[in-house]
Amino acid sequence: MKEEIPFDFSDRDRSEWTSISLTHIEYIKGDNLGKLLALFSLLPVALGISFGTLIIFRRDLHTICFLAGLILDEGVNWVVKRIVKEPRPDFGKEVLYTEYGWPSSHSQFAWFFTTYLIVFLFIRVHHNQHFFENAWKYLTGVGSIASSCLVSYSSVYDNRVYLGYHSLNQVLWGAVIGAALGLFWFCFVHLLLTPFFPTIASWSISEKLMIRDSTRIPNVLWFEYTCHRSEARSRLRKMTSRKSL
Repeated sequence: MKEEIPFDFSDRDRSEWTSISLTHIEYIKGDNLGKLLALFSLLPVALGISFGTLIIFRRDLHTICFLAGLILDEGVNWVVKRIVKEPRPDFGKEVLYTEYGWPSSHSQFAWFFTTYLIVFLFIRVHHNQHFFENAWKYLTGVGSIASSCLVSYSSVYDNRVYLGYHSLNQVLWGAVIGAALGLFWFCFVHLLLTPFFPTIASWSISEKLMIRDSTRIPNVLWFEYTCHRSEARSRLRKMTSRKSL
């Protein structure tokens, strides 16, 4: 399943390329669009760090499962690349982490995340049916789709590979595989794993690690806000009564 690349950037001088130093993603010097797209290509890295931080502070089972799905998605991409062995376009890049490019891991990651997030928002988050009070769900969905499109577009431009890492075919198949895996993983977690969350949360190891199950709480944000406010007021009353004594 190899694709012939009918174009090349061999006429571009090596000195024209520069990179985002964090992951050495290269773009043409002075190309502001290329720099913007290179920054958007770092979105999977930012999401990985965000998930790690969220799990450390919240320790919610569904968040842990979401991250497990993203790791699974990366594993599937790694395996498929080494089965298909379709090379990346040869644009004279100085650094390529793998020689294989089908499917695009960035595109697959982005569309896995977007598909899972949107299905989660409209199936699991349903504490209020008023459109305006739920506008954040629509805005989050649109923002996620737009971000995934930009991550994908960072590889596709005018029938060429803009940053020179993937062909159009590699990016499109990455999006298809990522979306399919995102939908599959949500169904797996929602239908098969979620019923076991209360049991898992009651395990002694889960209690020691403070792992929680928020599945049955309709609005976690409001729940945590009211609990925090109630506890703060209770402690304030105790402090006031002690001082009065």
